[in-house]
Amino acid sequence: MTKRLCSFAFFSFALITSACGAAMKNPDIKSNPHPKMRYEITMTIEGAPGPFDSIDSYVKYQVMNPSCVPMRPGSGATPTLEKSVSIELTRVGDHAYKGTFYTDFLQDEDYYGMGVCQWAVVGTGAQLKVKSVVFSPDIPKSDLAAQRSEKTYFSKDSYSGATSQQDVEIGSQATPFITQNPDKFFSVTLAATESSK
Repeated sequence: MTKRLCSFAFFSFALITSACGAAMKNPDIKSNPHPKMRYEITMTIEGAPGPFDSIDSYVKYQVMNPSCVPMRPGSGATPTLEKSVSIELTRVGDHAYKGTFYTDFLQDEDYYGMGVCQWAVVGTGAQLKVKSVVFSPDIPKSDLAAQRSEKTYFSKDSYSGATSQQDVEIGSQATPFITQNPDKFFSVTLAATESSK
């Protein structure tokens, strides 16, 4: 595994459809040329049965004022406009990685002539892959805002039993069973803190 791991970028947009089912044009989402709100994310892996094929991290943004997005004709529902951006990770220890992101990375803009859409971070997470199994811990918005770490436990059997069948494991917080059977689980701790660098 190389010292620097470049995460893959993936983008998530809600599909905005017209009454006849044709897709409307996705907005041209631009990055903020001068982001200031910098955060550092640290990921620590404890007790994993072996290495991972790939380790990636991402931050998820969402428009918080849906009134700036047109409703779907017919249904009257307002689609959610969101985007996920990869975080480049650097290995800083045998089982530790760090990366940085900006909460104001996306530029607020009026995409539909209905007012400025205001972007905000709604969470950040990671994807640790073994064969076709992906272990996916995350930090929800509430913990991110409070700068609290999030420790997620995963079954070692899921790691050892990884096959060609695709699977996503979201893990669990500590439970009495996990506490009583620590040898059956490994953990991934994510922590995001505001950084002035």
